[in-house]
Amino acid sequence: MTRIRVTVEGRVLSLSNLGKVLYPRTGFTKGEVIDYYTRIAPVLLPHLAGRPLTVKRYPNGVEGPSFFEKNAPAHTPGWVRTERLPVSARGSGRETVDYSIVDDLPTLVYYANLAALELHVPMWRVGQPPDTLVFDLDPGPPATIVDCCRVALLLRETLTEDGHRGYPKTSGSKGMQLYVPWGPACGRTEGYAKTLAQRLEREHPGLVVSRMTRSLRGGKVLIDWSQNNPAKTTVAPYSLRGLAEPTVSTPIAWAEVESCDRPESLRFTAPDVLERVSGQGDLFAGLH
Repeated sequence: MTRIRVTVEGRVLSLSNLGKVLYPRTGFTKGEVIDYYTRIAPVLLPHLAGRPLTVKRYPNGVEGPSFFEKNAPAHTPGWVRTERLPVSARGSGRETVDYSIVDDLPTLVYYANLAALELHVPMWRVGQPPDTLVFDLDPGPPATIVDCCRVALLLRETLTEDGHRGYPKTSGSKGMQLYVPWGPACGRTEGYAKTLAQRLEREHPGLVVSRMTRSLRGGKVLIDWSQNNPAKTTVAPYSLRGLAEPTVSTPIAWAEVESCDRPESLRFTAPDVLERVSGQGDLFAGLH
């Protein structure tokens, strides 16, 4: 195993196997993963800060075994911020989890070096109520992200009527999410999201479903309101995905949602996203 020592904002890290290919289809290496996360950090970190991190790691690349990890690894450097929080899932065999909190670039690079390709966070920060509501739009084949865009526009119309603003992003996979800034005076996120999802299902039964039942989802878009449960996480804006190519969960403009007529138009890889941010900045900047 080849290692190099680097200093990132005053923190010394040991990076390993930078030439290891993690995305065989494109030859995208571990070094390129670290480079992507380093370069995207200015717009990514604000969406991770203060939130307990769950990662999906691919130590042998996207074609090998992967696993989710909530607990900070035993070898986590002492300078990484961690928070011990109660376990929400039953039957896990433990009462607490020591979560990492990614507030700075050295911590982000540390996790990129672990081949933590996917970064997932909840809609709340430690010690605070939810500050974001999310609608997770999941297309049931043959529906695609094009259909998700139609549903996102319906959601935008209703949210606007209620005085809310939505921020769309791709999931980096087949669907998309719609984020909504939320304050304590707005009420419970999960209840509001469920009510709105059920309303759109009644009004557009051929397009929308609000229930997880597989048999109901063919050719429709599931509005997964349950992602607002405090125990759940959603892939973070600008996170890579562990798919065949290094696609990214990418904030998009409403004009892109309105004009989407083919899935490929909303598929972005790491190089694409770096170029987009260079020209457009963070389209999620107003979220928090």
